[in-house]
Amino acid sequence: METTEVKTQKFIVKFFPEIMIKGPSAKRQMINQLSNNLKKLLKQINEDIELQKFSDKIEILCPIDFTTETRQILLQTPGVGIVQEAIQFNKIDTLDQIKVLVNDAMHHEIIGKTFVVRAKRTGTHDFKSTQIEQTVGGYMLAHNDTKGVDLRTAEVTINIELVHNQLYIITLKHNGLGGFPIGCQGEILSLMSGGFDSTVASYLTMKRGIKTHFIFFNLGGIAHEIGVKQVALYLWSKFGSSHNVSFISVPFDDVVTEIFRSTAETYMGVTLKRLMLKASEKIADEMGIDALLTGESVAQVSSQTLRNLALIDQVTSKLILRPLSTMHKQDIMNIANDIGTRRFAETMPEYCGVISKNPVIHGSYKRMEVEAKKFDYSVLDTAVENAVSIKVHEIVNDISDIGQMETISDISSGKYTIIDIRQSDHCIETACETIKIPFFKLKSEFKKLPQDKEYLFYCDKGILSQLHAQYLRDAENYTNIRVYRP
Repeated sequence: METTEVKTQKFIVKFFPEIMIKGPSAKRQMINQLSNNLKKLLKQINEDIELQKFSDKIEILCPIDFTTETRQILLQTPGVGIVQEAIQFNKIDTLDQIKVLVNDAMHHEIIGKTFVVRAKRTGTHDFKSTQIEQTVGGYMLAHNDTKGVDLRTAEVTINIELVHNQLYIITLKHNGLGGFPIGCQGEILSLMSGGFDSTVASYLTMKRGIKTHFIFFNLGGIAHEIGVKQVALYLWSKFGSSHNVSFISVPFDDVVTEIFRSTAETYMGVTLKRLMLKASEKIADEMGIDALLTGESVAQVSSQTLRNLALIDQVTSKLILRPLSTMHKQDIMNIANDIGTRRFAETMPEYCGVISKNPVIHGSYKRMEVEAKKFDYSVLDTAVENAVSIKVHEIVNDISDIGQMETISDISSGKYTIIDIRQSDHCIETACETIKIPFFKLKSEFKKLPQDKEYLFYCDKGILSQLHAQYLRDAENYTNIRVYRP
């Protein structure tokens, strides 16, 4: 018998079940969108990858050498329900060819196990699907050490398809990402802090087919911004790179300073969230985006009680999506671990929780109205005007030059001045000279200090110190700053 060589690796993409139950028009739109998304992504791997669209599936043929890269793309693309892998053989005419090829490819799967062969056939042949199953099953049973054929509860199912004169042997089956294809559910602007919640929320909207842009409110300098850009780039590269999206950075340090000047301590946290939404609304309007996204979860922190969320939502007419609103923190962290953002989130500071003391749990509408009137909104307008927008795929050019600040533990020499940058009134006591400058005042106050001294920034966890020391070094060219970690 003439041998037949494997030509290509075949992938069969089954759609997410919710796509299949849509009406004809919506279903056609989603399938077309998924097909276009996959074409764009796969073209970046190899020009020879072929894609064919059907009403119930998409078939992809790729050179064997690009199997791994193709599989990865398919499993990370929203809208894909199931991915089947198949080996393709061409010029198949007889049952004898089929039984030998299937046995050669799959015999190792059935050793010591029960098995069954399932066949589908398309086209005109001298035999039926049941004859394929019986012939292949009998041949494999006779040539391998198995526990026999079991038509109902087999341990291994051998799936094969014969389409005209092409034979496909299904070798693997994977669950896809699910959801809807990106591009068929509109656009959203995600308030991104880089922590567990905002990254998981962004992933969930991308998975649901929403083109997700990112807006970042910079309270911690260049290093913090680079950290958030890195996780945004990761999310986009892995789940959303079929579409170009924007990353908008809004300088918010002056806004925080104004909050401290104008707002009662108990309402600072709620006020900060309100101002972020207000700024996001302005930028979303410019981008033609109808909805905002946050990672808030009910009762997780003081600003996320139902009353406080209602107070926060008062400032915008935009639709606000909160996909994590009823999720437990551990569930959120588990998703972050699964999608690969946990390693970013664990080192990312959450500034929103450090600007208020004794935060209000059940805010008052009347009191919120009073506090809101005290704020100078020209500061917010200036922050929005100074916002910088880049495309996410351009981020890689921004993140290569940021280093890590040197950390000092031994201060016995006495040559350093310690700057306690924590918000609290308490100041750390050390053998060195110690001064107090809260992090939100560093930008204006550090330049007033004698610059012939060596300074060490101190905070509880070391993260704020790293970020603000990095900011002053990179933005203001100070070289006399390090971080103190006892």
